[in-house]
Amino acid sequence: MSVPPFVLIAGPEGLLAERALGSVLAELRHIDPDLETIKVAAAAYESGVLAHHASPSLFGGAKAVVVEDLDQAGDELQADVLRLIATPAPDITLIALHASGQRGKKVLDALKAAHARVIDCPPIRTDRDKSDFVTHEFRRQGRKVTPGAVQSLVEAVGKDLRELASACSQLVADTEGVIDERIVATYHGGKVEASGFRVADAALAGHTGEALRLLRHAIATGVDPVPIVAVLASQLRTLVKVGAAGRGGSAGVAKTLGMAPWQVDKARRTVAGWDGPGLGAAIQAVAAADVEVKGGGRDPVYAVERAILAIAAARRAG
Repeated sequence: MSVPPFVLIAGPEGLLAERALGSVLAELRHIDPDLETIKVAAAAYESGVLAHHASPSLFGGAKAVVVEDLDQAGDELQADVLRLIATPAPDITLIALHASGQRGKKVLDALKAAHARVIDCPPIRTDRDKSDFVTHEFRRQGRKVTPGAVQSLVEAVGKDLRELASACSQLVADTEGVIDERIVATYHGGKVEASGFRVADAALAGHTGEALRLLRHAIATGVDPVPIVAVLASQLRTLVKVGAAGRGGSAGVAKTLGMAPWQVDKARRTVAGWDGPGLGAAIQAVAAADVEVKGGGRDPVYAVERAILAIAAARRAG
């Protein structure tokens, strides 16, 4: 299918937008290997520049004019884009990138009315979205991955989408066969997030001795107590949410809570050993530890150890 004269790449997820732009330009180069690509930045735009770039060159040939940061465009750029949409130039493909917000809405409406190809790049923030992204990344690169490996990778690297994509590519390049939890642990087991999750998993499951051992190992390898407490708090909140969500299928509950199904299944297994008062006591203990590790106490490590012991006591009481 040929590329239409207008393409709108909409959404705040920068990595997806870059990939979408690269894909469109590759399509255009397949049609015309001599494609000229011109990028127009909203911040430095001067009136008339777009019309200049869209004018036919002496030697002819196709052009792709990429308008970056349309969501930050001033009146001059918006007016020039609207003129180009109203009177399309031959052999010109206008590609507009718009992250979010209401600025440039007239241009967005005009592009859609002109039957622009719209490529959505929605934000990927929840763990469910990140799990889906990782699964797709491996599938896109022709590799199989186990659900447990997806879970481990999201826990270890999941804060940034670019880091997740890079981690997937590294595992594909450096390993063979099905990617499982063991492989992910080999490459990413030392990450701060992974250390925190292992401590939290052991503590909330009632394995107090293992949680303390993992905590001491994490501290010995340079992990700060602050993110470990943050993970403990996050995991407790997850238990409360999943416990309050009732029975239902994992997929349905996960969609409602903005989680991945594996997170719901994992939380359900853990929350079986808890009751409401126990969870409340554990949350209070972790909140107190959070204050101490952020400067309110003299010994941050001891504060985390005390929180783990309080969690154990709260779980036994439940």
